Amino acid sequence: MNAILEIVELGMPWVGLDPFIFTVHHVDHYPAGNDIQGPAALLVGRMLGSDFSYRDGWSMYHGKRVPGFPQHPHRGFETVTVVRRGFIDHSDSLGATARFGRGDTQWLTAGGGIQHSEMFPLVSTTGPNELELFQIWLNLPPRSKMVPPYFRMLWSEEIPTIVADGGQATIDVIAGHLAGHRAPSPPPDSWASQTATDFGIWLIRIAPDGAWTLPGAPSGINRMLHFFDGDDVDVAGTRLGKDTGVRLRDEADAPIRNHGGPAEFLLLQGRPIGAPVFQMGPFVMNTPEEISQAMIDYRTTAFGGWPWPTIEPVHDRTQGRFAIHADGRVEHRDLTEAEVNA
Repeated sequence: MNAILEIVELGMPWVGLDPFIFTVHHVDHYPAGNDIQGPAALLVGRMLGSDFSYRDGWSMYHGKRVPGFPQHPHRGFETVTVVRRGFIDHSDSLGATARFGRGDTQWLTAGGGIQHSEMFPLVSTTGPNELELFQIWLNLPPRSKMVPPYFRMLWSEEIPTIVADGGQATIDVIAGHLAGHRAPSPPPDSWASQTATDFGIWLIRIAPDGAWTLPGAPSGINRMLHFFDGDDVDVAGTRLGKDTGVRLRDEADAPIRNHGGPAEFLLLQGRPIGAPVFQMGPFVMNTPEEISQAMIDYRTTAFGGWPWPTIEPVHDRTQGRFAIHADGRVEHRDLTEAEVNA
């Protein structure tokens, strides 16, 4: 049974299979930071506020002084933000805030509505400040569209890493389970937390000239394997180039063989929700009327307002990884100052 159903070119963003909406992969080679943790470089010629130019290997996105995404709303879905290099400073309308990165994942259920900011502080003054992250938009089922907002930190120390086939492959199990290893729990109202969804987010690395077989999933599961870094691999005997997505047959094993240097993949899988999807910008609902209501609600309530003095708040550059939740609960994953500036 052929494991491959379809091969697609990865665009910007990567189009998702239900229950996923889309995925964005950001890789920015930022220079040294200045005194406000923005780039110590001239910003002349950039369309500040909407800079996706990748000029000089990096973008400001919607930030005008610090790169990132200042205050903006969401309703009706979840964001899963996996940071591989660099840091993100999060603040939201619930009063929660965090700095996370270097393998951490933040899982945010927008539910009935939230505002948040995601800024990319350039903590090193000597540079460079490398940033790499995935942001995955995950749909919510109709019954959960208006649940209370909630955010969960999955710290890198808690995410299982499996070493397979004598080191030929390593797999970070960010969500779901694999080979007896289970990821930290997602937020309670997430589709991923429901039984029988067989949800998975796995980062897979195949060593040079290495091989590993991705095991099949239960019947009815949507699976997409994203080949985002490497030069020469085959999946189930089909040769692939970089920036290729492979839609996989649910129950079939998928042998992966690497013929070149290190290769990396992102596997997203889950049982489809099967509900209509209507999206307008940061709102993802089930009907056009619900989209219209989301816009009205945001204009009239601001989803709780904005408790921060600026639309693009960042923490002190010496601050390590931490989270303060809306209920006041504090988590610390402190780094030394030397590690922060490494």
